Amino acid sequence: MNILVSPGRFTGTVTIPASKSHTIRQLIIASLAAGKSVIRKPLDSLDTRSCIAACEAFGAGIIEHKDSDEIVSWHVRGVNGFKNINSPLKEIKIDVGNSGTTLYLALAVAGLQEAPCLFTGDEQIQKRSAAPLLDALAGLGVQSKSNDGCTPITIHGPWKGGKVSLSCPTSQYLSAVLIAAPIAPAGTVTEIDVPLLNEKPYVELTLSYLKKYGIPYNAAPDFSHFTIPGGSSWSAFSGSVPGDFSSAAFPAAAAAISGGPVTILGLDQDDFQGDKFFFEMLKTMGCDVKWKLPEKAKEPSCVIVSREGTLRGGTFDLNDTPDLLPAAAVVAAYAEGDTALVNVAHARIKETDRIAVMVRELAKLGVDCTERPDGMIIHGKGGLSPINNPVIDCHGDHRVVMAFAVAAAGSPVPVGLTTAESAAVTYPGFFGEMIQSHLLS
Repeated sequence: MNILVSPGRFTGTVTIPASKSHTIRQLIIASLAAGKSVIRKPLDSLDTRSCIAACEAFGAGIIEHKDSDEIVSWHVRGVNGFKNINSPLKEIKIDVGNSGTTLYLALAVAGLQEAPCLFTGDEQIQKRSAAPLLDALAGLGVQSKSNDGCTPITIHGPWKGGKVSLSCPTSQYLSAVLIAAPIAPAGTVTEIDVPLLNEKPYVELTLSYLKKYGIPYNAAPDFSHFTIPGGSSWSAFSGSVPGDFSSAAFPAAAAAISGGPVTILGLDQDDFQGDKFFFEMLKTMGCDVKWKLPEKAKEPSCVIVSREGTLRGGTFDLNDTPDLLPAAAVVAAYAEGDTALVNVAHARIKETDRIAVMVRELAKLGVDCTERPDGMIIHGKGGLSPINNPVIDCHGDHRVVMAFAVAAAGSPVPVGLTTAESAAVTYPGFFGEMIQSHLLS
């Protein structure tokens, strides 16, 4: 789907969807638990629907409860860590669509049982290698076949434990093992050396679930080594999903570009999500960012983003938060002076090579960038000077789509976007918010 986004001031109140990172972890954990869990206010998106399909393929029962057309909760009947499997083993087939998080976490889960599991996905997923994770799982007794680490992947247990090295250009490899290893058979011990770890806050997020449910583990202070004994069980739970800081970056970026103010509802300032760093970036660049706690019970907290002065460039290390690169790059295009986004080579192994794509597509808006192996420098001149009638090739990448949609807010001309439907991967209501703010033609 191609759309045209018109310039205009983005202002008003936005309710942020639930966190994809939390929703998928909660779905996996609830599916591995014994008994029934209730996940309230989840993210209902293409990626989380892929995760539901994977959990159901593993035997979990998931019932959704709606209020009008809105998902209120998912009720998940877990499989008790596959401890009650008595039927003959048959191949399980799972299509993860575009969801890398589902793929990596479910691969480790598949290694807990002996039924062969075939993973497939869309064209982008077929290019995203899970080789480091598969190699580590092999050292733990899990067997797999793949296309050089990419889907189609066939994998099965048993999980025998052992000591392995796991390099993590994406933190999801480590989160996958941390979720699966505790419910490996009693007597097994999984030891992991981690020579490389990007996106550390998202490992902290995973560990927050282990701590919450009393799952034992030992971790080196710098996360370079983990020891996880088997024989534990995930517990059924009931709770709500926090708002998504990764999604919040886009209305916040629109406020920074167009001046706002934008009031963003539904975020927990104390959450482990690393992408809350975006609000610190905006303050450094010259935006006004105010957090407000609820005055009454059941009222959501909010953050208000606005700008009156000039945006300033700066240097920002995005190693912990590579998903911020598209939003940060378009804000930097409106700044005066250079903005360096550094230490983020792993942005190249997301849905697209986001560094190369952002450099190439920003050029269509008259923005000069320097591409580096581990990031990019945006040479900001305070605004855009598009060439002809710009049409941005978003490559089916949801974060690239949303980044250029908000970039259009301050453009002197409308900006065309390809593959706009991919925003629904994580933010199904995004273009509804844009329509309410009169930015869509």
